[in-house]
Amino acid sequence: MKTLLSVLLLATAPAIALASGDHDHDHDRKHGDHHAMEHEHGHHEAAIGRPGKASAVTRTVEVAMDDTMRFTPGKMVFRAGETVRFVVSNHGKIRHEMVLGNMAELKEHMQMMQKNPNMQHADPNMISLAPGEQGELIWQFTRPGQFDFACLVPGHMEAGMTGKIAVK
Repeated sequence: MKTLLSVLLLATAPAIALASGDHDHDHDRKHGDHHAMEHEHGHHEAAIGRPGKASAVTRTVEVAMDDTMRFTPGKMVFRAGETVRFVVSNHGKIRHEMVLGNMAELKEHMQMMQKNPNMQHADPNMISLAPGEQGELIWQFTRPGQFDFACLVPGHMEAGMTGKIAVK
């Protein structure tokens, strides 16, 4: 009887997985899951760093976003290994976000957002804020290099809402 039950469970597992799995028509959730998997597998570890722990923060940097399509400050310098708490404020009247990465990743992500303007996502390397909101992003820069950050709301990056990060 146990063997028959095991066979039945194994036989139905693919159908159950298909019934509950991600499908292309659920792009918003799939997009978020895809990036979560990248973080789990160290994708951003090799590029710009990794999500930081609040207990390891060595510096806090305040970042302002506004409708002039600029970040203040627009350039930042950190040390490799440093864990930074970004306190990000949206001083504008429209939604803005701060996404850490390299320019190739940011442009790829921006193109996805242009195709899906209502896309909602919450990756560890980004923060999205409604007008008047403030939030935190904690990040550990694990290696030296030149990196970028940008607002990927459609039209914002193209308008110049980008910044530079140097990790020494």
